[in-house]
Order: sequence, then structure tokens, then C-alpha cells
Amino acid sequence: MSDEKKEGIPQDTEETAAAGPERDAPGSGGGGKSRFFLVLSAILGLLLAGVVAFYNVPAFHVLLHPHAGGDNAAKTADKYTCGMHPFIRSDKPGNCPICGMTLTKIEGAAAPVVAAGAKSAPAAKPSGGARKLLFYRNPMNPKITSKSPAKDEMGMDYVPVYEDEVKGSGAGVNLPEGYATVQVGAERVQLAGIQSATAVREAISHPVRAVGIVVPDERRVRRVQSKVEGWIEKLHTNFTGQMVTKGQPLLEIYSPDLVATQREYLLAKAGVDRMKESPYEDAREMSSGLAHAARTRLNLFDVPESFIAELERTGEVQRTVTLNAPVSGYVTGKDVFEGTRVMPGMDLLTVTDLSRVWIEADLYEYEAQAVRVGQAALLDTVADQGAKRKGRVAFIYPTFSPETRTLKVRFEFPNPGLRLKPQMYANVALDLHSVTGVVVPDSALIETGVRVIAFVDSGDGSFEPREVKVGVRGNGKAQILSGVKAGEKVAVGANFLLDSESKLRAALTKMTGGASAPPPPQQQSPPPSQGQGDHTGHGGGR
Repeated sequence: MSDEKKEGIPQDTEETAAAGPERDAPGSGGGGKSRFFLVLSAILGLLLAGVVAFYNVPAFHVLLHPHAGGDNAAKTADKYTCGMHPFIRSDKPGNCPICGMTLTKIEGAAAPVVAAGAKSAPAAKPSGGARKLLFYRNPMNPKITSKSPAKDEMGMDYVPVYEDEVKGSGAGVNLPEGYATVQVGAERVQLAGIQSATAVREAISHPVRAVGIVVPDERRVRRVQSKVEGWIEKLHTNFTGQMVTKGQPLLEIYSPDLVATQREYLLAKAGVDRMKESPYEDAREMSSGLAHAARTRLNLFDVPESFIAELERTGEVQRTVTLNAPVSGYVTGKDVFEGTRVMPGMDLLTVTDLSRVWIEADLYEYEAQAVRVGQAALLDTVADQGAKRKGRVAFIYPTFSPETRTLKVRFEFPNPGLRLKPQMYANVALDLHSVTGVVVPDSALIETGVRVIAFVDSGDGSFEPREVKVGVRGNGKAQILSGVKAGEKVAVGANFLLDSESKLRAALTKMTGGASAPPPPQQQSPPPSQGQGDHTGHGGGR
């Protein structure tokens, strides 16, 4: 070809022909990029379809996520629970998410695990059909409920809620506000240390203890006084505290009046002897009257009969007259010495009989209202521990003490061996408000400040809270006026656990709307059909 022809060929044609094979070659930019994006789009589409099938096609979910037990077999698994929070349940060992205690295995109470492809088995009814299942509650979030058994995000079983837990035990007794029936389970009663005692009908009284002071019985205190003027010649009782007996000589006194009276009596007695032969009756009566008056005067001066008899026998006037003890007791006062001049009405000695003593004790206003004269009392002293003496209420003072706001009560007790000494402290106990009624141990009662709660053991680990009215308390027992009947059992141990659990259950029930249907928000239910079991917690049914 000539150069002219070569020159006539267009240059862009040659460039295009040369560039064509380069664009079609493998690894070139245009067609290779298009195929890459097509493949990537296909892969993403398959992944998206797999995710949609996993969450929406039950058979595909079972194929990729098989469950133990085969297609048709239902296998039982061990269950674990918390002794403090029985509604916490788990398929595997661990710790309680609330209190941190180690979960314990429930013996003989394994829950069925539904096999893949099998329908969810209906919840088993309790023995006897006495309890009605309402719904299941999320143990960690009580607002989330389900009509069928389910699991939460941690793999914990939902807690079943029964009608009797919300409304009571069905015995016709309304539960106190803020309380719910507690289902502990018979196998965990001993584990939690819960003990029960039977309410019985018996007599109960309210004991009152008071500290008193021993004082002498004022009716047994005698003062020896002089009725004539004279001088103490001799003292037979020389010190305070000396024991004397009735008729024992106390002192010898010289008195001119006593000497003159002795002489008058002797003269009058001699005149009676002389007038016996007189023919005049008036003279005989006059002489007899004078003698009788003189002798009476000696008696009024407290001259002992033995001294007068000796005076009549001897006919001699004695310089001193001996005075004897009027009663037996202890000399608690001595105001004279030998040689002391005494005047009429002057206290010489004080003799106190301590065979019976008084104890004066102070009682508070609410205690004193029930005290009655003649009530029995027991006495205990520090000096004579263990020796119980029986006495009685002898007197109740009519006025209160303005300083201590107490009422003084006088008790009377025997005092053999003089073990109770004046001014000694003593403990007095007496029983008040003695009644007969239904009695339970005092430890069965829980004081809330505005009411008293007792938990009645209904059997099979079920405890029902009841509001009770308490009457008389004493000796570790309490009278129940209403709320508990004789023969029923009440919890006396671990009451605080039942109290806290009952309040917690009541609060959770109130949050979920009580015993009616479960609240509509956040409600979970099993997948609709196709034989797929409940896979809550794995994304299977929402």
C-alpha cells in the first residue's frame, strides 16, 4: 500500500481498534467491576434471607439451632432456686441475682424442657386442683408477664403466679393490705429455719414486777411510856436491837406516886379485913371499894400483876416498880438510861414485832388500775435468792406521787427467821388481768407500729398473713382476741423472712395490676403455630 493510502486511513480508527482488545481483556476495569458488584449483591441477599428465615421460619430455626432431647422426647432438667427468694429459678447452678446466695437444687421438682418441634406442654396443675394459675412473671422485671412458661434474657424461668397468692388462701380471710400469701414449699421450710406452734386455749395473766422497801408493820409497833413521874433505877434492856418477849422485865422505876399508891392499897386491904366483922354493911362496902380503887390505880400505872400479887403476899411497900414488855419483838428505840428522870407521857423504849412486815412498792398508772386488795403476790430478795414468799396486797394508797407519777401499794408478807429486815429492797411480782383464751407464743407476732401480723401455717409450705388483735401478754405468750383460732398453727421462727417475702410479693402483684389479667404492655407469648416450642430468650417468639 502506498503512502497515500496509509495517509488516508483515519487515525481514530486505528486507535479504536487497538484499544478494543485492551477493554475486553480479563482484569480490565469495565466488565470486571460490574460482575463483582453482582456477586456481592447476591451474597448479601442470601444472608438477609437467612436471617429472615431464622427468625420467622420455625423449621429453619430448628435446623440451625437444635435443642437437646430429639424431635419427640421431653427431657427433664434439674432446677435450682434461692432459699431467700423462692421465685428465683434456674436450670443451672449459680448465685441469686437479688441477694447473691448460692442457688440450691430442688429435689424431685425438675421442670420439663420442651423438645424441638414439640408443642409446649400445658402448665401442670397443683395436686388436688386447689390452686389456679394466672400467668407467669419475669423474675427480674415484674412488669413483663407471659401466659405460658418462658425464660428471660439470663435464661431464668418465669415465676408462676397463682390466684391464692394474690387473693389469699381461699379460707374466707382477707389478707392485710400490703401483704400476700407466701409459698415457701415444704422442702424449704426446714432450710429457711421456719418453725410453727399450735394456738391453744389456756389461762394467761400479765405479770407485774415492782421494787419495794421493807418497813415494819405499824400495827405491831409498841412504845413503852411512863405514866408517872420518877427516875430509872435499873435497865434490863440496855441496847437497841435487843430481842424481848412479852412479859420480860424492861426497867425498874422509882416514883413517889407508885410508893404512895402501894401504901394506900395495903391500908385499904387491911381495912377490909377489919370490917369483915362489922354489923354495918355500908361500912364493909366502903372499905372494900377503897381497896379496889387503890388496886385499880396500880393497874393503871402499868404495875404488873405479878408485882401486885407479891405486894399482897408480903404486905411490904417496894421502892421501885418493874415494868415488863407489852409485846414480843425487837427494841427499835431507846431514849433513856439508868438514872434518867422521866415524866408522864415520855417515850422510854420502842418494841417492834417483825414476825410480819410490810413492803411498799410503786406501780405505774396503767398497772395500778388492775390491782385489788387481797391479790396474791410473790416476794424475792437479793439477800435470799430463790426463796419465794407468798403474800397479799394489804392496802392501796389513795393518791399518786406527783414527782414519780406512781401509786404506792402496800404488801403484807410473813417474816420467819427475820430474813426480811426493815429498809431492805425486795422484788414483788403479782399477776394482773388473768383471763382464759386463745394463746400463742409472743414470738409469732410481728409489730408494724399500727397493727400486729401473724403468719398462719396452711400446710405444704404455705403461710398466710393475718392481722390479729392482741389482749393480755405475759410469760412469753400473748392472748389472741381475733385473727387466729385454737388449733391453727402459726410461724414462730424466721418470721422476718416471711414478712419481707410477703411484702415483696404484694408489691410485685400491685405493680402487675393485681389478680386480673396480665398488663398488655411488654407481654410475651409463645410463637403462633407450626409445632414450634417456646423459644423466648433466643429470639424465637416475640
